[in-house]
Amino acid sequence: MFSQNRERIALISVHGDPAIAIGQEEAGGQNVYVRRVGEALAEKGWHVDMFARRIDPDQEHIVQHNARCRTIRLDAGEPKFIERNELLQKLPEFIEAFLQFQEDHNITYPILHTNYWLSGYVGMELRQQQASKMIHTYHSLGAIKYRNTATIPPIAKTRLQIEQACLETADCVVSTSPQEEEHLRAHVSQKGNITIIPCGTEIERFGRVDRATARQKLGIPPQEKMVLYVGRFDPRKGIETLVKAAGRSEVREQPHLHLYIAGGSREGHKDSQECQRIKSIVEQQQLSDRTSFLGRLDRDVLALYFSAADVCVVPSHYEPFGLVAIEAMASRTPVIASAVGGLKFTVIPEETGLLAPAQDDEAFAEAIARLLSDPEWCEQLGEKGRDRVENLFSWRGVSNQLDSLYLKMLKSLKSESVREYQTIS
Repeated sequence: MFSQNRERIALISVHGDPAIAIGQEEAGGQNVYVRRVGEALAEKGWHVDMFARRIDPDQEHIVQHNARCRTIRLDAGEPKFIERNELLQKLPEFIEAFLQFQEDHNITYPILHTNYWLSGYVGMELRQQQASKMIHTYHSLGAIKYRNTATIPPIAKTRLQIEQACLETADCVVSTSPQEEEHLRAHVSQKGNITIIPCGTEIERFGRVDRATARQKLGIPPQEKMVLYVGRFDPRKGIETLVKAAGRSEVREQPHLHLYIAGGSREGHKDSQECQRIKSIVEQQQLSDRTSFLGRLDRDVLALYFSAADVCVVPSHYEPFGLVAIEAMASRTPVIASAVGGLKFTVIPEETGLLAPAQDDEAFAEAIARLLSDPEWCEQLGEKGRDRVENLFSWRGVSNQLDSLYLKMLKSLKSESVREYQTIS
């Protein structure tokens, strides 16, 4: 029997639609996080509404995931894709649509869990108009991102101001790793309430089959040295570093080497341009016959690729957490990742994989060669990776921690309401 204390909660993810296919532009770790958190919390008895902006007139306004969890797409401007750096001007319309939805359905959400700085702006504005507790997850920090970006966009100053305001005014900020908390304190503000709750993964979905079985299902030769990348086509994801590493002699000379790049792109969008750029680098490195671009993958097919790979490489310039890393580890596949952000928390060097300096193709090449040359060690790293994920990064464990946080916030909100009523009386 569900506790009567659990009510409706709103997970707000303006640009990261939790119902969209993973691998599309603007569809990555944040989308997975919001969807899995929502579904897991629904199992605990919360009624979870996940709000995103509608980007296509053919999209359904409401997608029902289960009896207690749904995605609600609000109209804010014309229903078309807009770059996230250009979305700020559409947020007042998003807020108005959110308030109208509450009014139409006689709902006031006591808990608002916002995701990314755009949604944080929405949450702060909503809290000025209604009695709600706001919890915020950053997913990416402008203060870190802009240190690794050659061209600073015009929106940067506004983003940094909003990120600081979120930390200082939200009832609680959920940091997904100790490293992210350190970055928040060092680069954003010393004020504000932070708690660490990591991201999770579907441990029941990943690692269900061994490497040989996965390769048989996918038609991949057993002797192939399989290096896997999973993620969006975005310069910050560092795919160029991986390709150049694969082109270095210590990797290129590995027998039966094959590079698999999983992730979709849409023609005419920025991710398509990055995909074409990566393909040109593959050609320059003379790796075209040893590289497969897989496009977007169904989650079950993706799980097979994770299990089939010898190593999974996460060469991001920065990651607050790094969901792909734990999906690979859950699949008993060792991870080679950039030594940045939450990846330094997720991956334990020499225990569940290896870390290398971001954008250092020589260091990545050395790490890839080390693992491909020692299958027995790879197997040991993979088993320890699976153990780490089971112990720390299951969605059930994450939802238990968020559940406790939400209940605490709900209790605090009700106490404040009682005190306000007594004061008025």
